[in-house]
Amino acid sequence: MKGQASGYWRSSAVKFRIPTAQNLVPIRLDIELDDGHKFKDTFTWNPSDPDSEIVVFAKRTVKDLKLPPAFVTHIASSIQSQLAEFRSFEGQDMYAGEKIVPIKLDLRVNNILIKDQFLWDMNNFESDPEEFAKTFCKDLGIQDPEVAVSSYSGLCTSEYLVSILSFYPKLKNVLFQPAIAFSIREQLYETAIQSVASARESRISKKGRRGTDHTPTRVSGVALDLVKLFGHKSSVVRKRKEWDIYEPIVDLLSNEEVDALEAREERNAR
Repeated sequence: MKGQASGYWRSSAVKFRIPTAQNLVPIRLDIELDDGHKFKDTFTWNPSDPDSEIVVFAKRTVKDLKLPPAFVTHIASSIQSQLAEFRSFEGQDMYAGEKIVPIKLDLRVNNILIKDQFLWDMNNFESDPEEFAKTFCKDLGIQDPEVAVSSYSGLCTSEYLVSILSFYPKLKNVLFQPAIAFSIREQLYETAIQSVASARESRISKKGRRGTDHTPTRVSGVALDLVKLFGHKSSVVRKRKEWDIYEPIVDLLSNEEVDALEAREERNAR
């Protein structure tokens, strides 16, 4: 892999958007009513859709899931608030360059926990998290495309997976793929916002200077220089000592472990 450090992060400002083919907003709902009813969900929303669709969606969700009617207002309000935040960044500059960021997966569905991390090119505006999630599951040898549970390292053999599904048949109805895609989109959104902040700080610090290359502010330590990471001539194949870091793992939690994990998540959410 070849490259020149001076070629990285030249002034390549683009208008804010999530660096994927579809500019979708990750929406996360976490609502609790005064009577104790709770509702959590995650999905993506097209910011180009008319806002009138929001209330229609909220009403349909409440009806389909048989939720208390009071949730309609709360769901619609939460979606509108998150869309407003996204739109507040539209039109602002963010710097695109040869930058890669680490994406970490830490997902739990029922008693199954899956973890992984990999690198993502922030300069690829044609990337597709949904297609990646689909390929991710396929590459792990999952027969049922709706269940993304396996491991390169052999921690989850096909026999082990079969045993898991035999004890937890409802897992066949759980979509890990959307959860993986959403997690990727949420992290890319976060990094895009940080890129806007970095671009703003750079403009302020330059004080009107012109014709200079943009040197990005280090934002939360997530931006990685490709040359520093791989060198000018080194291979992009990971070193053996890094294999344990970049490999998916799966864990089957006991009911007691799930209860403890949920209690910890509840405490952290307060």
